[in-house]
Amino acid sequence: MIKAYAAFEAGGELKPFEYEPGELRRTEVEINVEHCGICHSDLSMLDNEWGMSQYPLVPGHEVVGTIAQAGADVTNVTVGQKVGLGWHAGYCMTCPTCMSGDHNMCASATGTIIGHHGGFADKVRAQAASVVALPEGLDVESAGPLFCGGVTVFNPLVQFNVTPTSKVAVIGIGGLGHMALQFLNAWGCKVTAFTSSDAKKKEALKMGAHQTINSRDAGQIEAVAGQFDLIISTVNVKLDWNAYLSALKPRGRLHIVGATTEPLDISVFPLLMGQRSVSSSPVGSPANIARMLDFATHHGIKPVIETFPMNQVNKAMDRLRSGDAHYRIVLTR
Repeated sequence: MIKAYAAFEAGGELKPFEYEPGELRRTEVEINVEHCGICHSDLSMLDNEWGMSQYPLVPGHEVVGTIAQAGADVTNVTVGQKVGLGWHAGYCMTCPTCMSGDHNMCASATGTIIGHHGGFADKVRAQAASVVALPEGLDVESAGPLFCGGVTVFNPLVQFNVTPTSKVAVIGIGGLGHMALQFLNAWGCKVTAFTSSDAKKKEALKMGAHQTINSRDAGQIEAVAGQFDLIISTVNVKLDWNAYLSALKPRGRLHIVGATTEPLDISVFPLLMGQRSVSSSPVGSPANIARMLDFATHHGIKPVIETFPMNQVNKAMDRLRSGDAHYRIVLTR
């Protein structure tokens, strides 16, 4: 029996919940949950903001723990090994995207908290292929957010061949953005932080930004017209996207990783005349998660976290909902 915390309706309080997972499949593992990060996506799923939530809903897709059981066909991890689990708990392993290594875009992937019970629990199960071993030296307590937020901002660096000479800006210095600054700085880029918070300017510089720009000051944005190879937006609100397009160099890219539900109001001519691009991407494949973990370990990169005991999960969710979390929340057992 697995003991978890579940919501039974949209926006509902998380309550104790037990379920029988059944026999462990040959390709599955069972993880003893030790830490589980809370992502804004957990809140979106709790509130059914995306219209795909199923109740009872057990959130939690930034899991770190120890392998308790491994199916007969599992070879990539072993019982007793420290591992992590992110947004996906399984893949079809046969479609063209899986076969090309882009598991995170598998149309048949199993979401860890979509029709599947997640990591706000004492145990969680997943297909072994979706589980990634923690490299030695990685800080275990803060590792959970790397499995969703971390790989979300790391993935574009790999996908778009960002170079150490690239000038890259990050919009929004929060749960995603503070990790993006660290990765970009260690990657060797010239890093700019767009933030609307004066209080975050000093911290943004400490975490890797070489300069900050007030995102509420149109004049400051205009002053950097044509400067950036890549701008990564981590926010989930509507912005003046055309202003940011103008800040890109020719062939520059505006890349959106914040899950905004508002349509993008974008003029074609800034794209056309400068051959600029607008793109987006989800999390990352297990291979890129492993690469990101190695990179984070080598460069001493880790999320800034607040911790709550697992039995204070509702207090932790309220903290996230308030917008005051600094910067990620991790539940511990």
